[in-house]
Amino acid sequence: MGRELAIPLSCFGSVQEATRASFDLAQPDVLGEKIRAFAPDIIVNSAAYTAVDRAETEPELAYAVNALAPQAIAKVAKEIGAYVVHISTDYVFDGSQSSPYRETDATNPLGVYGQSKFQGEIAIADSGCNFLIVRTAWVYGVHGSGNFVKTMVRLGKERQKVRVVADQIGGPTWAKDLAEAIAALTEQRAQGIYHYSNSGVASWYDFAVAIFEEVENLGIPLKVRQVVPIATAAYPTPARRPAYSVLSHQKIVETLGSAPPHWRASLRAMLHQAISEGIV
Repeated sequence: MGRELAIPLSCFGSVQEATRASFDLAQPDVLGEKIRAFAPDIIVNSAAYTAVDRAETEPELAYAVNALAPQAIAKVAKEIGAYVVHISTDYVFDGSQSSPYRETDATNPLGVYGQSKFQGEIAIADSGCNFLIVRTAWVYGVHGSGNFVKTMVRLGKERQKVRVVADQIGGPTWAKDLAEAIAALTEQRAQGIYHYSNSGVASWYDFAVAIFEEVENLGIPLKVRQVVPIATAAYPTPARRPAYSVLSHQKIVETLGSAPPHWRASLRAMLHQAISEGIV
């Protein structure tokens, strides 16, 4: 995500990308000193502990990265007058709604990951700094590893049958679209919490089927011949996932003046880019 953000944020001045080696969020006590040395006008925290299942057995690490580190960042931002941009998650909700979640809807995270991310949100809001929190969902991108699109492409090349959960509903989000929206909000110095995902709704099964169709349409041969929809109960995991995590676009549309691109169009654009760069 950091790589996607660097380009649209460069219009605000020099962008200094932090690595895990230079800014280890697992050691929040030392972040303040390091940030003061940079004296930034804008601090963008796109990093997080995102291993949702492993967080159930590593809660201290998850809270250090997702809650204590944002707290430390916000504290020093208040001191130096910096604007904080923080990326959060749909996992702050429990998925019990049947209509898109608005920024004002009640939170109720189901597991350690969601709870730790929500505590990070609270810490930033309570710090008194100028901040923007962008909650997003189902993020994938050309760069980095482990996202759903790349995983499905790999499985589609290796297997004839792929089983995918069909009863979790959300909004796939291309990291590039998210980065551009964050830059637009930053330009306005938007304050508070915003939701952003690509337009449209899909299950993980729908998303997988679309990925295979788009890849084959682009001339990449796949081995997969059958995509089997399964229930969440058939694929048990240590952490519970929200069954419904569609995010409302009302506030983002009112602020930026247009709706996010549809997820299928963004998926196609992402795959075009990935193929042109030799990644898929």
